[in-house]
Amino acid sequence: MQDIDTQLLRTFVVLAETGSFSRTGGLVGRSQSAVSGQLAKLESLVGARLVARDTRNVALTPEGERLLPEARAMLAQAEAMLTRFRGPTIGGVVRFGSPEDFASAYLPDILAAFAATHPAVELHVSCQLTLPLIAQFEAGEHDLIVVKQDPSQPQAGARMLWRERLVWVTAPGLRDDNRPLPLVLSPAPCVYRARAIGALEAVGRQWLGVYTSPSFSGAVAAVRAGLGAMVMPEAMVPQGLVVRKGWPDLAEAEIALLIAPRAWVRR
Repeated sequence: MQDIDTQLLRTFVVLAETGSFSRTGGLVGRSQSAVSGQLAKLESLVGARLVARDTRNVALTPEGERLLPEARAMLAQAEAMLTRFRGPTIGGVVRFGSPEDFASAYLPDILAAFAATHPAVELHVSCQLTLPLIAQFEAGEHDLIVVKQDPSQPQAGARMLWRERLVWVTAPGLRDDNRPLPLVLSPAPCVYRARAIGALEAVGRQWLGVYTSPSFSGAVAAVRAGLGAMVMPEAMVPQGLVVRKGWPDLAEAEIALLIAPRAWVRR
């Protein structure tokens, strides 16, 4: 039976979020060569190449994308276990807000770890689009929220969690010809919507919004039906849809955390 060192997973997660060996080294307290060594050891353990890199870019391979959410979940569980034994009991009410797509992809493992660590906390979770979430947060309706944002225009006080690589996704049979490209979009303002439209307009490609939905699952259903193309994080592409290569480049989006300046009640 083989064990896996959580430090290897932590280094891998930080590398995936920063896209930089030097920045990762600074965050985990190791040299750049030590980070490379840890990555090589993790790749040997899992039997797959996790990161593709050249002189300028660091990107996850498909195997790396598969490992990333599991690595995050394992780290969260390890931290939850240590907190249960070391930390004080925390009680009270925590009101948490999240975008729907983030909630579907990441929240189950995170909330399970939180609930196990803080059984005395009454957790209230709501899912919304980023703009309403921010408005509700500023009105005092949430204690903390996760938001999607443009890294060049961060929300005041936001703490960056990680960057997301965005891709074009369509049904397998969608034609890419000289017609205006049909788009499946979230309502404005939305960083994914802005990325899609900005990338097309930068290359002079015409587009047409054929379906707009605030629901990630609703938008995916429209893409499956062949109505149009959609921009989403590479790590969240559902089975049965295809990532279109060679389409206009998309800038990354950022997942960030906003925390209200109020303390929880300790018991």
